[in-house]
Amino acid sequence: MKRYIVILNPTAGKGHAEKRIPEIEVFFTEHGLEYEIIQTKRPGHAIQLAESYALMENTLIVAAGGDGTINEIINGLMKASNKMETIPAFGVLAIGRGNDFAFSADIPIGLGKDLLRIKDGASVPMDVGEVRGGDYPEGRYFGNGLGIGFDTLVGLEAAKMNYIHGAAGYALGAIKTLIKYPTAPELKISFNDEVINISPALVSVMNGRRLGGSFFMAPEGKMNDGLFDICMTKQGKRGELLSAMIAYTKGEQSKREDTLTGRTDWLNVRALSGTMAVHADGETICEAGTELNIINHKHALMIIE
Repeated sequence: MKRYIVILNPTAGKGHAEKRIPEIEVFFTEHGLEYEIIQTKRPGHAIQLAESYALMENTLIVAAGGDGTINEIINGLMKASNKMETIPAFGVLAIGRGNDFAFSADIPIGLGKDLLRIKDGASVPMDVGEVRGGDYPEGRYFGNGLGIGFDTLVGLEAAKMNYIHGAAGYALGAIKTLIKYPTAPELKISFNDEVINISPALVSVMNGRRLGGSFFMAPEGKMNDGLFDICMTKQGKRGELLSAMIAYTKGEQSKREDTLTGRTDWLNVRALSGTMAVHADGETICEAGTELNIINHKHALMIIE
């Protein structure tokens, strides 16, 4: 019999995730399923748990939390996959704040629906991104997207807010970042057969579609095509960037003259002047990086859909 290992971050959703444990226990018990719920105790704990349990036979890892929890579990599963012949599958209970990964993976928000899908759904392949550089020269994996510049700074601002959650916190963080409006670094970006020198307010490298709860960085993005959707918005005046941010909420940034888009399975980003603030799935990669190598690992994991 398959054993479900639910790795739950009790602090996800500003502590609301822990309150969902009784519902999860009732579901598995009523359906006669073997399960174990393990609560994470510190940052990085889910990585260790996912890696160790994925190496056990007849187990299925379930990520219960928000985007940060899912990111850690993806990192643990990728580490485990390097030691296994069979790609480990995982499921998601989207009980965090933003739930951008769940949106991008077409996972409906609702604990009851998520549990039924994990019980009865099929596994489908999923691409995984990897970034090397900054604080992670050895590499860090991501499932949804990576951002350089503005959206990373916005995320850092949003993380400081204790009472405003999800898209609202991200929107307020965007306003604060616009007021500060730091100077953009000059970057050399290489991908496919192109080399671009640009001073962007932001660079987005998406495996999924959405960041920050309401910003559609890659409205046509797919998690299983082996390609990133990338966009770069040049830094201009505050009003121009504000207009660009509004376009991102509608997924219409590709229509703008100050925004470049493309698709690729790899890219190199090097700072010619200044430094880069970078996040992957909302997790800080660095606040002052100088070079990144970003790779798409096609069909690296299996996810229950």
